[in-house]
Amino acid sequence: MATHAGGLSTGTSAVRVRDLHRSFNKAGGVLNGLDLDIARGEFVALIGRSGSGKSTLLRAMAGLDRDVAGHGSVRVPRQVSVVFQDSRLLPWRRVLENVTFGMRGRAAAEKGRQALAEVGLEGRERAWPHELSGGEQQRAALARSLVREPELLLADEPFGALDALTRIRMHVLLRRLCEAHRPAVLLVTHDVDEAIVLADRVIVLDDGVVRSDIRIDLTGRRSQADPRFAALRTRLLAELGVEDDHDTSLAETYGKKAAS
Repeated sequence: MATHAGGLSTGTSAVRVRDLHRSFNKAGGVLNGLDLDIARGEFVALIGRSGSGKSTLLRAMAGLDRDVAGHGSVRVPRQVSVVFQDSRLLPWRRVLENVTFGMRGRAAAEKGRQALAEVGLEGRERAWPHELSGGEQQRAALARSLVREPELLLADEPFGALDALTRIRMHVLLRRLCEAHRPAVLLVTHDVDEAIVLADRVIVLDDGVVRSDIRIDLTGRRSQADPRFAALRTRLLAELGVEDDHDTSLAETYGKKAAS
């Protein structure tokens, strides 16, 4: 069986995955000997076609899948937080209680208030989850994930259900929060532009292994008008087998290709 170990926090490495395998039936593996390293404080985006193993890898790193098989290993820090596409707030608890859920001690509420202020929800501590917009719910989910100061943040398409303008605001917020807290981040996304805007590296997963590992060497504000941005987009889409047609929505293009 593959091993899953916490406590990897020495040196510069936050995540070390070696020869990881996972299959759900006899037809073939979802992960087929995957290797991956993520440095402390590094932001890595993971893209790939549907069924390439993105969410399976994230679940293995989160310790949510104990059946990863083979001779592989997954080593991550002790403090790991996960953000999903659904905020997964408990509807019967108020926002502050959601953020501090599971925390103990007199300082928990104050830490929760500080986290909510960081994500722009100061004054909403007593609100119920249903009183928040979709973007506000994801802000609360981010606050809940970061209040424990994780060494590794795992994000599984956290902005996939948001409208375009809210997604842009959330990109700015997430980047600012990561710069302040400095966790290692693994973001699973179907959005190539999102990967380029946010990540230090983009990993392309194909057939359960790393097909490409591309560093994003863009400084300052990352604009789609930058020719280097466009070149990276074209390269990443080509890795996914998608033609870069600027007259077609990238999300629609990639979604159709992934479904084929």
